[in-house]
Amino acid sequence: MRLLVANANTTEAITQRCAAAAREAAAAGTQIIPATPRFGPEVISTRAENIIAGHALLALLAEHAGQVDAVLLAVSHDTALEAARQLMPCPVVGMTEAACFTACLVGGRFGLVTFGGVETYRERITQHGLATRLAALIGVDATPQESVRDPEGVRRKVQAGIAHAVAEGAESVILGGAALAGFAAGMQAEASVPLLDGIACGVKLAEMLVALKLPKPQSGSFAAPRGRNSMGLTPELAAMLKG
Repeated sequence: MRLLVANANTTEAITQRCAAAAREAAAAGTQIIPATPRFGPEVISTRAENIIAGHALLALLAEHAGQVDAVLLAVSHDTALEAARQLMPCPVVGMTEAACFTACLVGGRFGLVTFGGVETYRERITQHGLATRLAALIGVDATPQESVRDPEGVRRKVQAGIAHAVAEGAESVILGGAALAGFAAGMQAEASVPLLDGIACGVKLAEMLVALKLPKPQSGSFAAPRGRNSMGLTPELAAMLKG
């Protein structure tokens, strides 16, 4: 199967980190296709940037529609997840969505450790219907850019965040952030609970959905748009809205 690993920000180093983590998790027959938007924020840290990144991400996905078997959104805010799921003719999985649901299979309540602010993660977890399963949300004093420049320093900060989450009752901990892709495996030995990498979880869920061969909904809010007019969009995205 062909799996599109789609970043939602314009930092190519993050795209490649997510692609490497995806290849580590993928089955032998899964081809990983990394993709970075043509425009948008370098890193998504605000609500405004997340909306802008959503447009960029949908335009990127439209370029690959019909050419891939599934999509993994390599963005920890699960940016534009529902819109992407409606537009694309194949399964679409969000990395944080995948990690949260996997966490529910390995313990009672889970924690999430990420960079900086945590409120958008709290809102997203609530949207996924998992607020009662959330034990802790920990924001460490680091940035995605630091994870590229000083991965060992960031690892120490994240390890402290994991310990904090466990102390608050987490029975598994998600490393939230595309920039933390691939970190969990190297940190697991120092943790007392399972650590979940959203990219790895997302790859396995995408493979499962492709294997199930479920049909695209023909009715309801996730049915593909039809007859929608637009202006100023890429030809590929405009065509998908038009149906």
